[in-house]
Amino acid sequence: MAASRQIIDLRKLLAERFQHPPALTGGQISIPFLERATDGGLRKGAITEIISPNTSAGSALLIHRLLQIAQRDRFFLALVDGRDSFDVQSVEPGTLQHLLWARCEKATEAIKAADFLLRDGNFPLIILDLVLNPVEELRRIPATSWYRLQRLVEPAPTAFVVMSRHNMDNPSGQLHFKVRRAKTIASALG
Repeated sequence: MAASRQIIDLRKLLAERFQHPPALTGGQISIPFLERATDGGLRKGAITEIISPNTSAGSALLIHRLLQIAQRDRFFLALVDGRDSFDVQSVEPGTLQHLLWARCEKATEAIKAADFLLRDGNFPLIILDLVLNPVEELRRIPATSWYRLQRLVEPAPTAFVVMSRHNMDNPSGQLHFKVRRAKTIASALG
């Protein structure tokens, strides 16, 4: 009973904190540097899987750029950090106003946090960062979890991005692409 009350209180807090309507158009979030790879932007109601198999392939740079876009376009994003590795010191302080950071230590915790945030429906963009989670952890995520996340995101006005180092054979991901080198993503980010 106490846990139910805490969830209700958390939802109220989120609704108060993130009350601005998202500045989004159509069924996508326009991300200029990803337009070619994603056919116009990040689709709402869909899972986009970004695989960066190499160390320093630019996934942190991508998250920073998405934060800048959220600040510029005045919407909020949620970052579900699968290994509590996000370096808040490296981000411009003004962008942090547009971020909800869910710090997790294991992939299973991160999946549960993403599930909760997708059910809430207050975030136009949710990033599930599993880049530093070991492949053994990722393989233990059951396919039913991915299907549940897909069913949650489909009716939502949310773009859901899953980032990892390994192809997780996510059966529900609708768009998959690989980031091969940091140089490539750095030049795309301008």
